[in-house]
Amino acid sequence: MLNYKIQNYTKAGYMEHSDAMGITQRSIKRLFDIVFSLVGLVVLSPLFLVFSIILLFSKGPVIFRQERIGYKGKPFTIYKFRTMSIDAETDGIPRLEAERNRYLTPFGRFLRAHHLDELPQLWNVLKGDMSFVGPRPERQYFIDQINRETDDYRYIYLMRPGVTSYATIYNGYTDTMDKMLKRLEYDLDYLDNRNIFTDLGIIFKTVFSVFSGKKF
Repeated sequence: MLNYKIQNYTKAGYMEHSDAMGITQRSIKRLFDIVFSLVGLVVLSPLFLVFSIILLFSKGPVIFRQERIGYKGKPFTIYKFRTMSIDAETDGIPRLEAERNRYLTPFGRFLRAHHLDELPQLWNVLKGDMSFVGPRPERQYFIDQINRETDDYRYIYLMRPGVTSYATIYNGYTDTMDKMLKRLEYDLDYLDNRNIFTDLGIIFKTVFSVFSGKKF
């Protein structure tokens, strides 16, 4: 059970963080990621085909690609089914979730509501860019803003980013700076306490939340 005591992180920082998961558990976690992402890609391939055909009838690419910052602070390309019209960020200025929602296509709104737009991230997991469980990967633009508030984001680079996390379940999409800092608190608490069993618990809670229709 993770400890959800809220910390007030300051720019100066006063708490050191370290990865509670040892090398053996990290190896098991990576093996789990490889096996189940591969199985998921095979089993869900008919769904990928159906979604791709539907998206071909709207203007724009089937797969949305975006640079995120991941493990060890290295950039990688994240993949999602496209949910927005192609003019969502034509001015080049990154927007928060609430601002982007008005650009959602009808089918994109359905995909987003059921988190089906994230299925292509199984490829990211298989490649090793991501894990099933870990902090959500952020864009450098927003990381720079977070770094103006706290020095602690650097600890996020100790982990592979994840498809889901406790922060995703309980904090939802981050559409304000306060939510970004709250998400960081969840992610750092996960780093300090994580193990294989906490990962399994997060996956179970995520699946339950999706099938119960919870919005996050």
